[in-house]
Amino acid sequence: MKIHKEGYIIILVSIIGLLGINLLSFLLLKVPIINYSLTAISVVFLGLIINFFRVPLRNVESNNANILAPSDGKLVVIENIYEAEYLKTECVQLSIFMSPLNVHKQWYPVNGTVEYVKYHPGKYYVAWHPKSSTENERSTIVVTTDSGEKILFRQIAGAVARRICNYAKINNKVSQSDEAGFIKF
Repeated sequence: MKIHKEGYIIILVSIIGLLGINLLSFLLLKVPIINYSLTAISVVFLGLIINFFRVPLRNVESNNANILAPSDGKLVVIENIYEAEYLKTECVQLSIFMSPLNVHKQWYPVNGTVEYVKYHPGKYYVAWHPKSSTENERSTIVVTTDSGEKILFRQIAGAVARRICNYAKINNKVSQSDEAGFIKF
């Protein structure tokens, strides 16, 4: 298993902090049940942090006939909407909810050229809040396929994963196996 580059510093700081807390616990408290319980909780917490930043191997057979999901998670909404930011037309919206246990790396859903990238600062509502998709911190990316179709997708921050890392650059040629970004805490 590989760890994403966005996690290196967070994991290192977590290890140092948890080691410090546990060392102080063993030096000051000297109550074995509390010390060992705190150590067990620290190991689980560190495991969850490492799990959050994991990047499993993903074998993608790139093709121009399919649009792939740009992230792991649960598909929670499929609906027709009017996209007002860039496309300004009726579209089908697919919303994917990522829990803290999902991989938080995003991939490009299609092969093509990045046409539009915009970062929107915002709030950090929980994912099920009605305004989270429009008021939370987010990035919008549009990729134009070789056949001229425009595919828009967004990275939206939430209450836990609060920071958008967007690697898209306008005019870059991208493929479905390329990394588009990461959402971290």
